[in-house]
Amino acid sequence: MLRCRHLMSRLQMPFHRAYATSDKSKGGDNESEGKEDSHPIRRTFRLLGNDMRKIKEFFVPQEQEIDSQLEYKKGPAKNLGKFGGDKGNLDEFQTHCDVLIIGGGAIGSSIAFWLKQKARDGLNVVVVEKDETYAKSGVHVSTGALCQQFSLPENIQMSLFGAEFMRKANEHFGSDIPLHYTPHGQLVLAQESDAVALQQSSQLQNELGARNQLLTPDRLQTRFPWLNTQNVALGCLSLEGEGWFDSWALLTNLRRAACGYGAHIVHGQVTGFQYQSQSDIIVTGDTSGTTESNYQSLDKVLVQMPDGTERTIKFALCVIAAGSDSGQVARLAHIGQGAGILQVPLPIDARQRHTYVISTQEEKTHSMAMSMPMIVDTSGSYIRRQGLGGHYVYGINSASAADSTNFDLMIRPSLTKRIPAFEGATIEHCSSGSYAYNVYDENGILGAHPYYHNLYIATGFSGQGMQQSPAVGRAVSELIMDGQFRTLDLSRLSFDRLIVDKPMYEFNSLNSI
Repeated sequence: MLRCRHLMSRLQMPFHRAYATSDKSKGGDNESEGKEDSHPIRRTFRLLGNDMRKIKEFFVPQEQEIDSQLEYKKGPAKNLGKFGGDKGNLDEFQTHCDVLIIGGGAIGSSIAFWLKQKARDGLNVVVVEKDETYAKSGVHVSTGALCQQFSLPENIQMSLFGAEFMRKANEHFGSDIPLHYTPHGQLVLAQESDAVALQQSSQLQNELGARNQLLTPDRLQTRFPWLNTQNVALGCLSLEGEGWFDSWALLTNLRRAACGYGAHIVHGQVTGFQYQSQSDIIVTGDTSGTTESNYQSLDKVLVQMPDGTERTIKFALCVIAAGSDSGQVARLAHIGQGAGILQVPLPIDARQRHTYVISTQEEKTHSMAMSMPMIVDTSGSYIRRQGLGGHYVYGINSASAADSTNFDLMIRPSLTKRIPAFEGATIEHCSSGSYAYNVYDENGILGAHPYYHNLYIATGFSGQGMQQSPAVGRAVSELIMDGQFRTLDLSRLSFDRLIVDKPMYEFNSLNSI
């Protein structure tokens, strides 16, 4: 397998540059201090004084400075005094940075948030997002589900991390934009052919810290009398740590907090990369003819601005977190189009998801709403309540258009068969969007690229990206800053499994919500 060995580690490269610049600016270049610096006692006291000033800057709130810079879709930034460090400027174009993140959705914003929270002004982070309105983003059709009912340990652990993150959201973001986390559980229904796998998955989930229980059709009928259990062999009901949240609020908070800590947001579209020859890179295991003398690393990214002009940003490290566009961005870096290891593509495609907001005011649905968890049906569709006013969110992954005709012809029959109380429900709103789908094995691809020594990938979570974004952002930040996973070991999700052809299949693929 190909590997790149550099004279300086991935972590040392950006941090070495950042801290060298900082030390130079604060180290006393003034000639009048030269003699004082030569005395060890004076030099010691000067260094201690600088450290104390840094500590004071770290903890002292600077609300007015941040509030003057940030405005967001859901209102102006408030209560941001807890965000210390370098303050990001949305209007200042950064021509150089330590870490460039392509994609400003939930995952990209989460990576920026965790990096800046830890590094503060020690790391310059730039996020490039082509669609500031997120009109084509999956956030529009995300139900905000939080669920640990998976068969792979990595997915279970990431969702458990997400649940803890949601519970402590105020500690991370303050209370200005609540996530509306509603821990009312999730019920996954399985037919006979999937019952054994559901049982085995439930055992693993509980071993890893999730809490759920298996229910037979009779017990389901007793607990949820409004539910038709026809063709259901087994159900799995969560007991804690599952439910739903406001996806828009999570995205807004991650983005706002990242900027509050000093990340820079660039509104533009990545159109290409520029390269740099590096003689200090030794390539082994490659059959494409790449040698120590002709290895080229990623050096700059080309960004087309909204006014049509093209600008460049030089970076030390780059992260592809562009959602369903990640495959196209990877091709710009010759991934999937080059020789040798670059022949292996990033297998990310866009898949359609539709959501419907339906309403019913029938009296028999009032008691149902009080006890209703999010339900994942055997068909792969899902439904949850939205408040207690008779509104519900129904979602399905389908290539068909989202409109009232398709709802009546294709969705209403199966919905009312499972929950007869929805027979007279009306559609209030419907929307469509796409999400990043890994066509190889439907699981996220996370970690360093095996060829480029300064490229990381975080994409392809196939409908789970929103709920797993806190854990994914934390994981990528640890790889960049610590050189290894610390909180969760997600090494099996690396790009390497594509090279050795070892897919990681998730039984509970119905749960792509």
